[in-house]
Amino acid sequence: MARDRKTSPTTPVVVLGLGRFGYAVAKSLVALGHEVLAVDEKSDIVQKYASDFTHVVAADTTDTEALRQIGAEQFEVAVVGIGTDIEASVLTVLGLLDLGVKEVWAKAISGKHAAILERVGATHVIRPESQMGKRVAHMVTGTMTDFIEFDEGFAIARTRAPKRAEDKTLKDSALRAEFGVTIVAVKVRGHDFSYAQADTFVSPGDELIVSGPTSKVESFCAMQ
Repeated sequence: MARDRKTSPTTPVVVLGLGRFGYAVAKSLVALGHEVLAVDEKSDIVQKYASDFTHVVAADTTDTEALRQIGAEQFEVAVVGIGTDIEASVLTVLGLLDLGVKEVWAKAISGKHAAILERVGATHVIRPESQMGKRVAHMVTGTMTDFIEFDEGFAIARTRAPKRAEDKTLKDSALRAEFGVTIVAVKVRGHDFSYAQADTFVSPGDELIVSGPTSKVESFCAMQ
């Protein structure tokens, strides 16, 4: 479930639940220049991370009044990193929505958990373990060195250039017409990626960033 996003790249964010996922998200947000309010119900966790964030508080996130007291309603964006306690996860999301938080990202640990979060109104539902599992599986069993799949059946992958594309320009190899994928960028060994153009020449050992429908990206990357 997604809605239009109109928030600033430096919008303050409240992160609720400082397990591995929540902590990693909060740290990354700070590195990106966001102001972060980090929240966890356990005081020992709050003390542990007190020096990592400007604002760290202990609160029962399932209590809407407690969320109000820490100023959660002042944030446009919230991340709920609570996973193992599904009831706490759902109640936290509901509380944030009741307070008018516009964009709520929530972690789910199963398909049913994800369905419940979507049903109650979470703006975005993330299943990190499942998503990373699919990503690693593609990398381990194929010729991809990275793989990202989107909900709409669209994927982006990093792969070695197949022999079919070697010693030709992208225009001459006509990969899009034949395989239904788009070459976004090309990396010559020892250099950075550069945007792909019709006259970009592909040599043996080059790497490609490929995008397109998931099944077509998989088929293309399997062709070596």
